[in-house]
Amino acid sequence: MSGLKISDFQTKDVINIVDGKKLGQVSDLELDLRQGRIDSIVVPTFTRFFGMFGGGTDIIIPWRNIVKIGADVVLVRLDEAKAAYKTEEEETQVRM
Repeated sequence: MSGLKISDFQTKDVINIVDGKKLGQVSDLELDLRQGRIDSIVVPTFTRFFGMFGGGTDIIIPWRNIVKIGADVVLVRLDEAKAAYKTEEEETQVRM
């Protein structure tokens, strides 16, 4: 995956192949700095406008759940029961 930028991810729709549902677009990446790789992608459950409209949750999708990265979409396999959700409040606490 050489030459792929976070801005490339942010223009792609994330689709769950389990149910065909559009989850949104990538807002962030979680990195494993020790291993030097992407650990997961973060998809907000609502539209953000420069970080405003707090109180929502993010879907954390592990890198291993990405099936295919296409020109326009990122296909993921995500069982709803196993999805990891992180609220903005939890995210802020982790950063502090």
